[in-house]
Amino acid sequence: MARVASNPLSLPRFRPYFQVSDSTHFSKSPFLSQNRIRKFQTICCQTNPTPTETEPSNKEKVLVEPDSVKDSTSQTTTSSGGGGLPQFPNKSINRRIAVGSTLAAVGLFLSSRLDFGVSLKDLSAAAVPYEQALSNGKPTVVEFYADWCEVCRELAPDIYKVEQQYRDRVNFVMLNVDNTKWEQELDEFGVEGIPHFAFLDKDGNEEGNVVGRLPRKYFQENVEALARGEESVPHARVVGQYSSAEGRKVHQVVDPRSHI
Repeated sequence: MARVASNPLSLPRFRPYFQVSDSTHFSKSPFLSQNRIRKFQTICCQTNPTPTETEPSNKEKVLVEPDSVKDSTSQTTTSSGGGGLPQFPNKSINRRIAVGSTLAAVGLFLSSRLDFGVSLKDLSAAAVPYEQALSNGKPTVVEFYADWCEVCRELAPDIYKVEQQYRDRVNFVMLNVDNTKWEQELDEFGVEGIPHFAFLDKDGNEEGNVVGRLPRKYFQENVEALARGEESVPHARVVGQYSSAEGRKVHQVVDPRSHI
């Protein structure tokens, strides 16, 4: 059926009109309904994926700066290239090497400065008696010392080296200040501190003296001057660190001929 709309200015227009009776029903196929349901379920799974299976949520996203990425990349490359070996230099190894080098340097220094095993007793045992030194026509070095004198013990290795070099031309005498036998010599040579080294010519006249801790060259140069027969020594009066002779422990000597 069609209705004609009256329009005086234009051609008549036809409006389609369909009337569907309420009694008309379309049968729904069970197979079609199942397919639609399945398709809808599939679409739902694709549009709403589970966050844990695909990409992290906004709360779990971590912002990484470019510099940190470079650092991590370089660290990964270094660790993979090193093959699991420790990186060098190692602080503990360097510390051990430094300690070992220090100990070696100290040992070398001490070995060059000291001859271990040389003591004051060794020097006094090898010394020439004072009376003999004044009468054999050789120049003489007289050392006033004490067993308790730390400076005397310290200088013993240096004195020993010089004695070994000049002992055939110069007398080396050791006089212990604790021995009352040498009271007159202490006053004669003006001994106030020890070690006190008096340098005598071949006639027994004093040319100079050296007192206390000083470099070995002072002692050796004076001995060299005596060995050559020079009229004076280069170091006639030099004083270093010494031990006071006032603290000496005076004791009587059983053998008055002893020089120690």
